[in-house]
Formats: sequence, C-alpha cells, structure tokens
Amino acid sequence: MISPENSHFTNIALIGMEGAGKSTVGHLLADRLGFRFIDTDDMIAESAGTGLQNVLDNYGQQQFQVLEEQVLLSIDAVRSVIATGGSAVYSRTGMEHLQTIALVVWLDVPLPELEARVNNLDSRGLVNPDGTSFARLYRQRFELYRQYAHLRIPCLDKSPSQVVREIIEQGAT
Repeated sequence: MISPENSHFTNIALIGMEGAGKSTVGHLLADRLGFRFIDTDDMIAESAGTGLQNVLDNYGQQQFQVLEEQVLLSIDAVRSVIATGGSAVYSRTGMEHLQTIALVVWLDVPLPELEARVNNLDSRGLVNPDGTSFARLYRQRFELYRQYAHLRIPCLDKSPSQVVREIIEQGAT
C-alpha cells in the first residue's frame, strides 16, 4: 500500500538493471492503468537523432549521462508509467526529480537471471563507467536502486503480468 506521504503520486517510474523488464512491465502496467508509457531510452535516442548504442559510441558515456539527466529532468508527466534506463540512478538530480513526480519502483532481478536475459551487452546501450564486468556493475548499482526506490518488487520467477499485479497490489494506483 502506498504510504500517506506517497499518495500524491500520479506517475510510476520503473528502475532496475538492463534486462529487468522495465519496458515490458511498463507497457503492460500503463495499459492496465490507462496511463501513458514513457521510455527514457527512447527519449535519449530521439533527442540525439540516432540509436541508443550509437549515442554511446559517438558521444561517449559522459555525454550520454548528460543527455540522460536532461531527459529525466524534462519529464513533466501525469498518469504515466516511466521506464528508465538502467543507468538513470547515476544522476542524483534526475532521480530526485523522479522521486518527486512518481512512485519509484525497483524491479529487482537477481544477477544470475539478468545474465541469462542479457546477452547483447555490446549493442544494448549499456553505460558502464568503470568498464567493469556486468556482475560488478550490478553490485555498484544495487545500492543506488535501493536508495532511490520507494517500492522494491522482487521479480524472480514472476511473469511480467505477475509483476504488474504486484505493483498494483502494493498500492501504485
């Protein structure tokens, strides 16, 4: 259930690692609630006029993160489900903005499951500032996801529909 201090939220923002299902769950959740769906990765690609991986390849990680923060800060939505990129949590100001306009929901998928789902890291638009392994990146981001999330949804062995149902049952409407 949403606590009284969170009852003003009219948006839901999904955070989590690449492969957590933010876009898949986001589309289903938006449809179920009659909300608009916003994908920040699509907004970044659109603003740069090229694909997400091309943004990373052509501009580098630092410029990508600047664009990502600008996109996060530009969101002024109502009755929307916002799927963020996995690296959105690197922007403190962007995440603080999302926390003020949305219920921030962390789709928590364990590392082994993420590794099984994500097999195209070189073409996926993965922001990896330290050039580290996916496992280490997961461990770095884990604390950031926990820090910014209003609600944590464990997703292991759950279908996207089950995750949507759990978000709704926890009071995200």
